[in-house]
Amino acid sequence: MRNVGKELLNAPFPELIQTLGVGIAEAQFALDKVSIRMAQLMAGFKLDEEDNLVRDETSLIKLKEGTPGISLLALGFTPTFYQFVETHIELKLAISMKTESDVGVSSKVKGTAWSPFGVVSASVNASYSQKYQYEASGSSEMRTKLVTVPAPPMFERRLKEIMDESAAEDLNPDPQPE
Repeated sequence: MRNVGKELLNAPFPELIQTLGVGIAEAQFALDKVSIRMAQLMAGFKLDEEDNLVRDETSLIKLKEGTPGISLLALGFTPTFYQFVETHIELKLAISMKTESDVGVSSKVKGTAWSPFGVVSASVNASYSQKYQYEASGSSEMRTKLVTVPAPPMFERRLKEIMDESAAEDLNPDPQPE
């Protein structure tokens, strides 16, 4: 398993927010695709080997022996849709540092014309951490809330239209040519 906490601590904050936003958008898209796929199944269809939508009589419900099957959608069931409603990121970082001084050590620091002081930087590695008793620790937490939401109104209207068309076809089948 990846060390996500370490990745969060090493990521620049704008990049973290962007990655989180894109991840949520991709997850939302995947959830919507699953809900649409469930609607297809509940309507009595399935995808064949070539990803064509074909009627699946085995997914229809027979309420009485000898009667045609009815789809779950026709019985009033609808697929569940989900939506991300809030996301929280919490980052905590603690840094402590103790220094050690040696007596009798001399050093030369070359300053600039405007300042007698120099700027010194040091990378933090095992030797630095041990010599200066430097400690850095961090933790991160990410939470997101996912809730069910009603199917989009346009989706429900279109389903109703399709079911009405289907019911009309069942009641008035095309006459057979003679």
